[in-house]
Amino acid sequence: MVLGHAYLPAEVAGRWFYLYLILDVYSRKIVGFEVHDRDDADHAAHLVKRTALAEGIHALAAKPVLHGDNGATLKATTVLAMLFWLGVKPSYSRPRVRDDNAFVESLFCTAKYRPEFPSKGFADLTAARTWAAHFALVQHEHRHSGIRYVSPA
Repeated sequence: MVLGHAYLPAEVAGRWFYLYLILDVYSRKIVGFEVHDRDDADHAAHLVKRTALAEGIHALAAKPVLHGDNGATLKATTVLAMLFWLGVKPSYSRPRVRDDNAFVESLFCTAKYRPEFPSKGFADLTAARTWAAHFALVQHEHRHSGIRYVSPA
């Protein structure tokens, strides 16, 4: 699985919303996501916990590896403590290597070039969350070329 986060622009210049997302690399299924108005390790840790419990990862004998970038948010002790508590092994991109997290970066690029992505940014946090929920639903039904044109469903 891959954990990533992206900046979503607001209508107000210099303001951002933060999309945290966990993607199953093999099925391309978005297993968890949240949008917040500030970048915080507590949000990432909460997403990891909520997703692990919802997907039954905490009960698996063979725990998965969660790969993330080298950002401070994803390497914070709060997130590491949650991964340790769940028994999930963390993995991080190499320093200054942008394509180690290619699956989630590609997904973020796809998201930002979709026609329904607002060109002037999101009006508020609710609009960003609504868009993210719609994108996750569309992505869940989309047939992916990387997995022989089947959907993650």
